[in-house]
Formats: sequence, C-alpha cells, structure tokens
Amino acid sequence: MFIHNKRLQYTVRVAEPNPGLASLLLEQFGGANGELAAAARYFTQALAEEDPGRKDLLLDIATEELSHLEVVGSIIVMLNKGAKGQLAEGVQEEGELYRALNGAGNDSHITSLLYGAGAPLVNSAGVPWTAAYVDSITEPTADFRSNIAAEARAKILYERLINITDDPGVKEALGFLMTREIAHQQSFEKALHSIQPNFPQGKLPGMPEFTNKYFNMSGEPNVRGPWNEGGAWEYVETPEPAVDGGDGLATVSLPADDAEVLEAMKIRTASDPLSEPVTGADLGSGYVQGKDV
Repeated sequence: MFIHNKRLQYTVRVAEPNPGLASLLLEQFGGANGELAAAARYFTQALAEEDPGRKDLLLDIATEELSHLEVVGSIIVMLNKGAKGQLAEGVQEEGELYRALNGAGNDSHITSLLYGAGAPLVNSAGVPWTAAYVDSITEPTADFRSNIAAEARAKILYERLINITDDPGVKEALGFLMTREIAHQQSFEKALHSIQPNFPQGKLPGMPEFTNKYFNMSGEPNVRGPWNEGGAWEYVETPEPAVDGGDGLATVSLPADDAEVLEAMKIRTASDPLSEPVTGADLGSGYVQGKDV
C-alpha cells in the first residue's frame, strides 16, 4: 500500500525558468537510467524476492525512487513554468515566443511544444519510456550487480546535469539525488555480499577447464594485468579453433528422411559459380557483361 505525502522528499527551489534544462532533465525522468526505470526495476524484483531482508530493501529503495521521480518531475515543471502560460495563452508574437523558448541554445520543443510544458515520460530525445529499461532476471546475485551498475550510471548522469546548470537550487536538489545513488549502491553491494557464495551467479559451476583461462583474441601487443595474469589465470596466446579439441564445425544427426529432403533442397538452390547473370543492378547502371548499354 502506498500513501502519498504532499511534501517532496527534498525541497525544490528553482531560481528561474529554463526550458532547455528541463529537456535535459527528462533523461532522469523517463530515460533508461532515470528514476522511473529504477523504481520499476526494484519493485518488480521485490515482488519475486524470497529473502525478507532483501525484499524490504528493494521495496524501500523502489519507493524512494518514486519520490525522486516526483522531485525530478517537479524541477522539470518549475523550469517550464514560464513557457506553460506563454504557450497556452499565446500572448507573445510568434517569433518572440519561439526565441523565448529556444534561446541560448535551448532545444526545448519536447517539453514545451509537444507536451505543453509538462513532465512527460520520455527521455531527453523524446523517446517514450519503455519496460525494456528494466533488466531484472529474478536471480539476486545477477540483479544486485545490475542494480549497482544502474545506480552508478544514474550518479554520473546527475553529475553531468549539475555541471551544466548554474541555478543554485537545482544544483542542490540534483546533488541530493546524486548522493542517494551512492547510498543505494552501498546498500545493494552489502546485500549482494551478504549472499555467500555469490560468484559465479546462479547455481551451476563453470566448466573448470575454461573458468580461469584468458584468451588473447586481439594479438600482440596485449596489455597484461590482474584481469589476465596472476592468481589462477592461465593466459592462452591467440588460441586456435576449436578450444574444446573438436573440429570446430557445427553438426547434427538427422533422420534419414530429413537428410534426403535437405539434400534435395541443397541441389535445387545450388549456385553456379561460373555463371555471369545479368542483374537489375547491371541494367540500372548501364553495364552488362563488359559492355556499356
């Protein structure tokens, strides 16, 4: 059960309207790394979670992400506040209104014109939000790693947004949201490592002959480091196919009837390597079998 508190989790103080900044902030509203995507990811994970501690953690953070969605949406609406009345009432001359909304390099048509200066569930390019942004697989050792990465990406995006605005109130609110991404990363990492063992993900072990091998697939020089040397790593220089010792070919055992039909198809669709067919491309280019036409 959700109960809405009319007060925001963090106070929004916007110094002045800025439709261009509003458009950029949409990335954290309806974008792949935004607050709605985070809330949906953690909420759906929580529904399937069997561990009571992780279930509470996911529901708590999912609910907080919804509150962050409200904060971001409120900033977007405040930044568009001036444009909203101007668009609705049309009190300025057309050219003046356009310059007011798109001055100083602002590309604000997404929020200002199409959505009437609201806060639509789209990203900064106007692409609608999609559930494809939710990458949960219902395996906590995999999902919590994905959650950590999602919070890291969101933290970086907030940093970039902070760097492009000089509005002190907006900077402060974005700084709060950025900081909460750090807190969530810590919680998710603690929850991940409270599961032991948590690597490799899932239940099945890897094939031991390949688990600790590093294949140099890009030739020399190849930079060496802890990702491919030391410890249990076995470094393999430019491996020859097939690494399993087989012939590297794909085969299947077919019933006799299927094999006969397949052979007939191969004969029917065989190419003649000695032919010189005239194609549509030849006719279109005016060149046929060595002659201009």
